[in-house]
Parts: sequence; C-alpha cells; structure tokens
Amino acid sequence: MIDDIRRQAEKAAVELLEAAHIKEKNLVVIGCSSSEISDHRIGSYSSEEIGQAVFLSVYEVFHKHGIYIAAQCCEHLNRALILEKEAADFYGYEPVNVIPQLKAGGSFALAAYRTFHAPIAVESIKAHAGMDIGDALIGMHLKEVAVPIRIKTRYIGAAHVVTARTRPKYIGGIRAAYDSALE
Repeated sequence: MIDDIRRQAEKAAVELLEAAHIKEKNLVVIGCSSSEISDHRIGSYSSEEIGQAVFLSVYEVFHKHGIYIAAQCCEHLNRALILEKEAADFYGYEPVNVIPQLKAGGSFALAAYRTFHAPIAVESIKAHAGMDIGDALIGMHLKEVAVPIRIKTRYIGAAHVVTARTRPKYIGGIRAAYDSALE
C-alpha cells in the first residue's frame, strides 16, 4: 500500500508541475490528510508512515526543480504552514513558534518539519499553486485568482486530490489587452 501511495503522490506532483507551469522559487502549498488516504475520516487516523511517504514523494519532484513546498498543518494549528526558512525569508513571511505533532499539525506537516534543512512555521502564504489531498482546504493559502487543474491522478490512496494554479487578476474590461504569458 505504501509503495502505491508513493507512486500516486509522485505522479500527481509531476502532473501538477507540468500543467501549472510552476517556476523555480515558486511556492506550492500542499495539504494532506493521511487519515483520508487510508480511507478514514479526516483527522481520525493519522499515520506517520503515510505522511512521510507522501511528503518525500512530492518533495523530491518539486525540490529538484528549485520549487518551494509549504506543508499545511491541520485546523488544530489554524492551518499554519511549515516551510524552509529560505523560502520564508525569500517571500518575507514572518515566522511563528509551533512544532507540528501527529495530532496537532498532522503527519504531512510533521514529515516536512523533520525533512527540511531549516524548518519554520508561518501563519499564512500566497502560493502559486497547490495540491489538496483529502479535502484539507488549502484555498486560503493560494493567491487570489485560483484556477482548477484537472490532473489524471484523482486519488492518493482513498483521498480525493484537487490541484490548482494561480494567475494575475484581469482588470480593465472589454478594451483591455492581456499578456497570455502570465497565464
């Protein structure tokens, strides 16, 4: 089961990377419920093994392209995020003091905290793209105009997967011209 979860998570990350045109130093927010992956109600069956398997799979995909990952914690930490200090410094995010735990933050955020070179927590971000594994509600951490991306990988384990990218706002009405390269 863990090998299947790893493969599904890696495949979903690759599909998001390709479809969203994410660039080096962009920020991707990922929310993940290990409970949902193992076919339980969100927050009821946290698994360190599943959280680590999913995190390492997606981390490898994005890290080799120089893309920052923000691991969203669960609602018990107000959906704070764990990211590399380098990413927080680059984007000017103010750190907060919390260390995710299995039942307060979740297994995915805990895996990020244990894997990152210099992990820190922040309260909120504005990510360029995102992946929601198990209906973890990442939307609050995306830039204002989120565009759904339909990838082929619809599930990781039993958890529903939703992905999105963002784009700049259109302004100006019918007389305006738009730069398609920004899409």
